[in-house]
Amino acid sequence: MQALFDALKQRGLMMATAESCTGGMIGATVTDLPGSSEIYERGFITYSNEAKQELLAVPFELLEEHGAVSPQVAQAMAEGALEHSNADIAVSCTGIAGPGGGTDTKPVGLVYIGIASRFGTTQSFEHHFTGDRHAVRTQTVDAALNHVLNALP
Repeated sequence: MQALFDALKQRGLMMATAESCTGGMIGATVTDLPGSSEIYERGFITYSNEAKQELLAVPFELLEEHGAVSPQVAQAMAEGALEHSNADIAVSCTGIAGPGGGTDTKPVGLVYIGIASRFGTTQSFEHHFTGDRHAVRTQTVDAALNHVLNALP
């Protein structure tokens, strides 16, 4: 986390988060560092599909066609966080932390992380994490922060 903090601060960039399966853990991790107000603009916790639509403008059709746990929705969440903030880069996550909720096509541990920025293209990354609910969520936080760091110019 310190490497991301330093990189954002050196570049004078702010980040935003749009979280579903982590329920605010990414934002909490970022704001654990003193001085985080220099690099963290805001966060959205959009656990329900309605919240994704209302707060991030994720299209209903996208949710209906692909489901909330999809690369398309992860990208739309990140883009929505960027559009509804003053941040330079946004990260999103949507997934199945378990222990229930998984299917054959979308198993427990499947997480999509989206990145949108004012200086690059929107991307999504598919992850298959293992362990219990806490482990999946913790791994998601770590991966999300690494994706932000790797996306910086």
